Amino acid sequence: MKDKKVLLAEDESRMRKVVLAYLKKEGFIAKGVEDGKKALEEIDNFNPDLLVLDLMLPKLSGEEVCQQLRQSSKLPILVLTAKSRTDDKVNCFELGADDYLVKPFEPKELIARIKAILRRSDYQNKRCEVMVLNNGEIKVDFKAKTVKLNGEDIKLTNTEFEILQTLIEHPNQVLSREQILTKALGFDFDGFDRTIDAHIKNIRKKLSLKKDQYIITVYGGGYKFVSDSYE
Repeated sequence: MKDKKVLLAEDESRMRKVVLAYLKKEGFIAKGVEDGKKALEEIDNFNPDLLVLDLMLPKLSGEEVCQQLRQSSKLPILVLTAKSRTDDKVNCFELGADDYLVKPFEPKELIARIKAILRRSDYQNKRCEVMVLNNGEIKVDFKAKTVKLNGEDIKLTNTEFEILQTLIEHPNQVLSREQILTKALGFDFDGFDRTIDAHIKNIRKKLSLKKDQYIITVYGGGYKFVSDSYE
């Protein structure tokens, strides 16, 4: 993880200093900003590998930053916030966040989650397979982390891509939500099942899939990927 860049968007000065100190101690190149507008500016200037994003930011909220960023970028986002309701978490995942950590938190857990996200990103970059499904309707490039639907680029987040790939790599196999979390994300999400449901909803929407087209909901079981043609 040495030399990986992490941008921290946190308006509380003391919290920002503490988190930056831990990040630098772990070998990250870390930079902090205090509002949402500066976060978007520094993403272009600093070119981070990951964004740690507070939700309650001045000028632009974390939700607005996430929404704007996802229009053009797959940069991994770890949300760091005092909002702890399930609906808040689901909303963040639907906006494109990759992970969610509630304040107060242990710095060691934050570092562990950051490393887990970056490991997934690095692992994806080492893959070189390209898979074509259903007579070319869907094309998945595992190295570039791109998906095309009928020749059009579909913007999936890193987490969405990992989940889609996990399902594709286990065709016609029912995977529980816990299995998908473990295989795709490689981290303990405390059994938060609605995390997967939110990501699946995003994937279906972006790929213009009907509810049981390709990604099948198995009630009481989880999800499975079904395709009658692999190339």
